[in-house]
Amino acid sequence: MPIGIFTMIGIYVVVWWTVLFGILPLGMLQESPEPPKDGAQWGAPKTPNLKKKFITTTWVSVLVWVFIMVLIFTGWLPLPDFSRAPAV
Repeated sequence: MPIGIFTMIGIYVVVWWTVLFGILPLGMLQESPEPPKDGAQWGAPKTPNLKKKFITTTWVSVLVWVFIMVLIFTGWLPLPDFSRAPAV
C-alpha cells in the first residue's frame, strides 16, 4: 500500500520532535550551585549548544525515519487505510 508524501512528511515531523526531546538533555553538565547574578534562571544552562543539537536531531531523525519507511513499505508496520468510508 503506497502512502502519500504528506503522510511521510507527517511521520518525519513526529520523529524529529521525538528525537529532539531525547537529545536536548545530552551534554548538560551540573552548573555551580551559587545563585545566578545576571537574572538567569537556576536551571538554565550556560552553553545549551542548540545549533549542534538541532543538527544532530536532524540526521538522527533521518536515520530513524528511513528505518520506519522501510518497515512500512515492507509490510512489517502496516498503516490503517482511512481512504475508504466506513460501512454503515
